[in-house]
Amino acid sequence: MELWTLFVTASVPVLESFLITALGSYLALDRVNLLGPDCRKYLNTIVFYVNTPALIAANLAETITYDSLVKLWFMPVNILLTFIVGSIFGWILMKLTRTPPHLRGLVLGCCAAGNLGNLLLIIIPAVCEESGSPFGDADTCDTTGTTYASLSMAIGAIYLWTYVYNIVRISSKTSIQDSDSPQTTDSSSTSSHISYTEPLLSIEDNVDQCEPPRNVSEGDAKMTCLGKTKEWMVMVNEKLNLKTVFSPSTIAVIIGFAVGIISPIRNLLIGDDAPLAVIDDTTSLLGDAAIPLLTLIIGGNLVKGLRVGGIQKSILIGILIVKYVAAPLTGILIVKGAVKFGFVSNDPLYLFVLLLQFAVPPAMNLGTITQLFGQGESECSVIMLWTYIFASLSLTFWCAFFLWLVA
Repeated sequence: MELWTLFVTASVPVLESFLITALGSYLALDRVNLLGPDCRKYLNTIVFYVNTPALIAANLAETITYDSLVKLWFMPVNILLTFIVGSIFGWILMKLTRTPPHLRGLVLGCCAAGNLGNLLLIIIPAVCEESGSPFGDADTCDTTGTTYASLSMAIGAIYLWTYVYNIVRISSKTSIQDSDSPQTTDSSSTSSHISYTEPLLSIEDNVDQCEPPRNVSEGDAKMTCLGKTKEWMVMVNEKLNLKTVFSPSTIAVIIGFAVGIISPIRNLLIGDDAPLAVIDDTTSLLGDAAIPLLTLIIGGNLVKGLRVGGIQKSILIGILIVKYVAAPLTGILIVKGAVKFGFVSNDPLYLFVLLLQFAVPPAMNLGTITQLFGQGESECSVIMLWTYIFASLSLTFWCAFFLWLVA
């Protein structure tokens, strides 16, 4: 492929995402006021509870089978590596810039969690439809690419809501402890009465707590041990906030995998002749709205980023370097190493997706997480503003380079 063809092929999907983002920013202007703060908050909640889970569940159910899951075993590992690599660079950035304690979780989350679903679902089909695409037939590429993007979104959602969510939660407790009353929101995760002033997990070393006391019968000793075990499990659930692990997106992942892998359930729901195909069609219809709505929301949040400050320039520049220079270069080494050692087949589209997972901007759901805790919203808006502005240039460059690399 010629260099100009690669550039055009890579720039079209990025431009599509940029235009929707620009529309969201326009609708959020004061003189238009169709996407104001309250509207974004309520719309964000609907997307969190309904549209995003529907998108994940529908795409997984339709595209993931047991055989495809076995073939794609390296993708969850690759996504985990994106979080590990980002966390390492984020930790170095925090040390170099002396990030304030209440922002450490946000900075770490921005470096670790990328937009592994929405952008891939926009970019990959658009690249497949371009005449200069190196991935062969457009229909086959689109179907296969949707499978890759769906699995990427599902695994990314699990890591985001189990790792980044709790990192931001722990970080936000620093500023909350300074006020007399903790802030609360109407969001789903706060409805579970999370105590932000408690550590993520605080379990004392009671190794011998189940050892039966002296002069106690064996039956009583068993009851005592069971009681202690129950108390320990309740404490772990409260401290670790296991409810946050099973967010709507995570539950959607479980449902999508179950429907896709278990043949009897799949035959009932998936396909034109399936008896309950209407359920899948309805879920897909709800899910189709997730990407444009999320992109509009991020565009509206970018307007807020133009109006606020409060974050060090060194932190912002560091995040840009981590996301758009250090992480993609590290990703090239990891993916090339995986191919060399036989962990990954030499499928151009699959390799392109694996590489792209290291080059995407921060996850849009970071804005949702900061809104859930009411901490770091303005700083997150600034970070999202500049990372997504630079993403239009960075993604175009890296997409073109990755296309050349795998072609």
